[in-house]
Amino acid sequence: MHVVCPGSFDPVTNGHLDVISRAAVLYGQVTVAVLVNKGKSSLFTVEERIEMLQEVTADLEGQVQVTSFHGLLVDFCRDRGIVAIVKGLRAVSDFDYELQMAQMNHRLTDVETLFMATNPLYSFLSSSLVKDVATYGGDVSGLVPDVVLARLAERIATVWP
Repeated sequence: MHVVCPGSFDPVTNGHLDVISRAAVLYGQVTVAVLVNKGKSSLFTVEERIEMLQEVTADLEGQVQVTSFHGLLVDFCRDRGIVAIVKGLRAVSDFDYELQMAQMNHRLTDVETLFMATNPLYSFLSSSLVKDVATYGGDVSGLVPDVVLARLAERIATVWP
């Protein structure tokens, strides 16, 4: 089965990587789709996020491909023959929002959404929280892959010296 794990991944966290890896084991073929949102300012460019995702999923070669998309996710899925969307859920508050999206996506194109409970080690983790903590000098090692940690430190040093 071919599924998609969508997100902004700014930056990719160990929580994202956990969901992507588990989806690859369960479904075989995963497209990680990085959302292009021109209305939102990001710490990393779409190209940088794709590059980091490719690096951290390299051990899943053949099962994971990384690309970007804009517009409706269901159109992206339909155009590529992707039958389901995999979303990680950290808390009940995630479910409320994601359920609405899943129901709308299903109504639009019959694409299914599969919810995966986040590993409890990462239930508090978000890209925004990682960026906030790192910006103020907090230690985010263990929360993002090492390659992402290095790029995050480098970027923050240039943006907020």
